[in-house]
Amino acid sequence: MTIELLDSANVIDTSQPCIRKTIATPATEVLGRIGNLETRLACSAAEVDAAQAVRYKVFVEEMKAEAGPDAERRKRDVDSWDSICDHLLVLDRSIEGDTEDQIVGTYRLLRQDVAERAGGFYSASEFAIGELLQRHPGKRFMELGRSCVLPEYRTKRTVELLWQGNWAYALKHSVDAMFGCGSFPGVIPEEHALALSFLHHNVLAEGEWAVSARPELHRTMDLMPSEAINPKKALSALPPLIKGYMRLGAMVGDGAVVDHAFRTTDVLIVLPISNISGRYLNYYGADAGRFASTVS
Repeated sequence: MTIELLDSANVIDTSQPCIRKTIATPATEVLGRIGNLETRLACSAAEVDAAQAVRYKVFVEEMKAEAGPDAERRKRDVDSWDSICDHLLVLDRSIEGDTEDQIVGTYRLLRQDVAERAGGFYSASEFAIGELLQRHPGKRFMELGRSCVLPEYRTKRTVELLWQGNWAYALKHSVDAMFGCGSFPGVIPEEHALALSFLHHNVLAEGEWAVSARPELHRTMDLMPSEAINPKKALSALPPLIKGYMRLGAMVGDGAVVDHAFRTTDVLIVLPISNISGRYLNYYGADAGRFASTVS
């Protein structure tokens, strides 16, 4: 499902040094650094283009997602949300060349105020996000999406920097809750019966945080009775990103959605800031200063 984006003022202007004039913090500000890796927002159309090239390598070349003729020609993963989102980057500064050559990971960030001006959230094409937002009129939400890291950089410190960047950005924009799709490989939910059932029985979002897959796309996650689930095996079957969010205190929505274009089975991750485990707040710093403190 495609949602038309209407706010032309937010389209990337390649004549400007940063993607959007509305970014509250200079996009060149380093949000964190570990060794030769650092994280910050993209600040030019060229950097966004390079991030889209990384996404193409991961989603299309590695994961075999469908790509249109233009995407295949350009070797870029692009959609209409790119022009209104902020793009978080992880850079390997030890790589010789331009900044665009140093991008090894990326995340796409979309704040609620921007989404509402521009036509909605990407996740709304699969999940009934509107009902969740209506229950929390005084809270600020942020969508996380298009997360990917090049294979050779799929290490603990790269993941830590991505979260450091997300956390610093969320604090800067007074975000109250984050959400986004977490994906299992393949389009047959039953192949992930153990992991999906574990999520359904143990971390289902309920009450004021309840959210479901769109009715016409809903696939049950309740594929095994709770007493038949081996928690240790279920945890090992979870994709690292989803497992990481669970450790932070995230919940999942009711129902999975099969994304045939990306060849994935998606669940919705919901993470209220108030749910984040104290040990992780202490680790990254309540002010996101854990890794930022090493920035010169």
